Amino acid sequence: MRIVPATATILDELDRQDMARRIEICGRLCYKSEDKITPASAEPFIRKVVSHGHNSVMEMAALTVRVRCETEAIIDQFLAALPKYLQIDRPEKKEKILLISGTVRAFREMYQSWANVKLIKGVTAYLAARHPLFFFDLGGKRGFLNQTGVEVEKLSLADVDALPADLLARHRHLAVRFITNRAVTHELVRHRPCSFLQESQRYCRYSQDKFGNEITFIKPMFFKEGSEEYRLWQQAMLETEKIYLKLLETVTPQAARTVLPNSCKTEIIVYANLLEWRHIFRLRTTRAAEPSMREVMNPLLEQMQKRFPGLFDGIQGE
Repeated sequence: MRIVPATATILDELDRQDMARRIEICGRLCYKSEDKITPASAEPFIRKVVSHGHNSVMEMAALTVRVRCETEAIIDQFLAALPKYLQIDRPEKKEKILLISGTVRAFREMYQSWANVKLIKGVTAYLAARHPLFFFDLGGKRGFLNQTGVEVEKLSLADVDALPADLLARHRHLAVRFITNRAVTHELVRHRPCSFLQESQRYCRYSQDKFGNEITFIKPMFFKEGSEEYRLWQQAMLETEKIYLKLLETVTPQAARTVLPNSCKTEIIVYANLLEWRHIFRLRTTRAAEPSMREVMNPLLEQMQKRFPGLFDGIQGE
């Protein structure tokens, strides 16, 4: 049995990875198979994810495009389609320019639902040319055809970071990795719109060497170490671990996990734009929030306030 503290880490290194590597790094968290990452492993991993329909993994990379349209009709047709899970802005009303942000999954599903819309065809053709791995299964025999009257430009992360504050909040996405207990993650996954990938008790077999042949628990903030309450909690966790490991001798991890408590350590990546992070902090840092949630959210809020001055003003962690 191992006991660790709860933590929250902004995944800055993901922003420095190419999109395929980023998706693989996040996707392997579910099975804790990070040890299988090699210089050549991203492409087969993503092809397998796409073929199996594990669409949530494709939400772990976002991109922003600036689209210049020749006519208002092209924009009107696009907006009439009501594409889902995208942030769409028109920075200058007099200009026929749209700023569109979304995850790889959102752009894929936009094309799958509205392949006959001129702007969508143009955006997809542009993205498929730059990132063919993400659209290999959608082009058919003819592939993706460029569209006249639609000019697409992908913004770099530096371009996005240079946007005015209101646009920055909507178009800048950020991933945070939480190491916490399952009670906290049950609350985190209630937020919308966000993307989540979480360590899977269904597939992780904690009797394996890579897990130390033991279960890891999150140190409870409710009980002072050395107190009678802490001793009782520790005793319960030890007994749970013993039963879980015994069950694994005859059943699968998905069956054995039914005895695991909320105190079990889990890892979850939460990926959202800064506007949603602002909403999350407003709810999860107040005195009304669950104490274990505040334990990780208040320090995270301080980091966000330093990284994005002005965007998180008025939110005071307690």
